[in-house]
Amino acid sequence: MTELELVFRSQRESYACSDAPDLKERLEALAALRTGVIAEADALADAVQADFGRRARTETWLAEILTVTNELAHIRRHLRSWMKPRRVPVDWTFWPARAWIRYEPLGVVGVIGAWNYPIVLSLSPLANAFSAGNRVMLKLPERTPATNVVLKSLLNRLFPETRVAVVTGDASVGKAFTRLPFDHLLFTGSTEVGRQVLTQAAAQLTPVTLELGGKSPAIVDQDFPLRIAADRIAAGKFLNAGQTCIAPDYVLLPRASVEAFERHLKAAFARLYPKGLDSPDYTWIIDPDRWLGSHGCSKMRASEAGGLCRSSRTSVNGLPPGGRSRQP
Repeated sequence: MTELELVFRSQRESYACSDAPDLKERLEALAALRTGVIAEADALADAVQADFGRRARTETWLAEILTVTNELAHIRRHLRSWMKPRRVPVDWTFWPARAWIRYEPLGVVGVIGAWNYPIVLSLSPLANAFSAGNRVMLKLPERTPATNVVLKSLLNRLFPETRVAVVTGDASVGKAFTRLPFDHLLFTGSTEVGRQVLTQAAAQLTPVTLELGGKSPAIVDQDFPLRIAADRIAAGKFLNAGQTCIAPDYVLLPRASVEAFERHLKAAFARLYPKGLDSPDYTWIIDPDRWLGSHGCSKMRASEAGGLCRSSRTSVNGLPPGGRSRQP
């Protein structure tokens, strides 16, 4: 039996031998996690910076740390009402019967985090599964080793392995992870890997939730102000250098507006990043190998899209030799 299987078995046995955690236990665990994330916020920001080569601390705070802490606070505020049994109607033929829906934990839930937002895409699904009373096994992304060290230390300090187990390793570990007979599996990542995850999980009849990348359009109506549209699209596109699953990848707008929109978009980028690629707020591409060297948007993966498509062309320039940034 492998180490992964032993950890899974210990969680499954712990779940089977214990009552589901009550509201008080769940609230205390969520509060501890929130407090821990805040306490380790600077260490997490430094680790993300190390993994990406360059990512502004303010960007990590806004996109990850505050997102996680706000979600944990939201769960704590609403958990009591979410856990309450809900009465449902019963057909008159079953009178005098009454029926309720009672929410119970599933058991052991697997979570596979993603490298582009390694904090929020690991801790958010973990918090939701954990707040529902489940045991959780978390597989951290192999592209963010520095962040993984901080996250693993934090979670190991807060929770026993029978409640939250943190797994690290390369793609082979990830494949073995997806073959475990989880009661539910959550995956965030590319469509290509998502298909593999679904195939592996299907052998165990494991229910799966997939959050996958795609090619996200931004649609600009002919009556909408182009400068406002450009400012908003730039803010969504250049956050994390476009390394976001739902970042806009191309824009649909009237042909007559294309050149004016492109001018506004370039101006928006200049306002956001006055020093261009040398701006300390402009994030680097996490891994130069992920840059395909293609100028066609149809050949760019969603997680790598860092530029704007214009009709059948793209205004993205190539990656400088040895570089990790991309000129919009």
